[in-house]
Amino acid sequence: MTMQIRQLVHSLEVLADSFGRAVYAGGDTAAALACVTDSVEVANLPHGVTARGAAELRRRLDEDLAPHLPPDLTFRRVSRTADQRRLVDESVVAFTHDRALPWLLPGVPATGRPVEVLAITVVSAEHRSRLGLTTTLIDRHRTLWDYAGLLAQLRLDPADAAALLARG
Repeated sequence: MTMQIRQLVHSLEVLADSFGRAVYAGGDTAAALACVTDSVEVANLPHGVTARGAAELRRRLDEDLAPHLPPDLTFRRVSRTADQRRLVDESVVAFTHDRALPWLLPGVPATGRPVEVLAITVVSAEHRSRLGLTTTLIDRHRTLWDYAGLLAQLRLDPADAAALLARG
């Protein structure tokens, strides 16, 4: 691996961590938007919120995510794999489902139950070079949640959860 590629990988790692802190720890929309392209796509899969473009991401963060973050939300990284264009994190996410989570479980009311679930996040980067300087921004950020495990821990029947999500 060349030094330039190492620098791109490191830039992507720092950027992904900054975005995650801004979104999940600080509720800092401006800091999160500083990490992304104008055409960014952010998705929580299989049933959560998708935002396309910086304007929609701003609205989703301000309305669907920041006011609804559980106070005990934690992420524990299990593994990370990265190259100059993509980063993949495997994390264990823990929280108490003490409020509605429109960003993850739209339409599902709080259960009060503790959750510890696996999440895989894939971050794709766009590198822009101008006058010898390279800027790295997130172009796609997708998190795939262990939805079956999440529903089981919340003691929600998948059919009932699907009906709530369809209305949500």
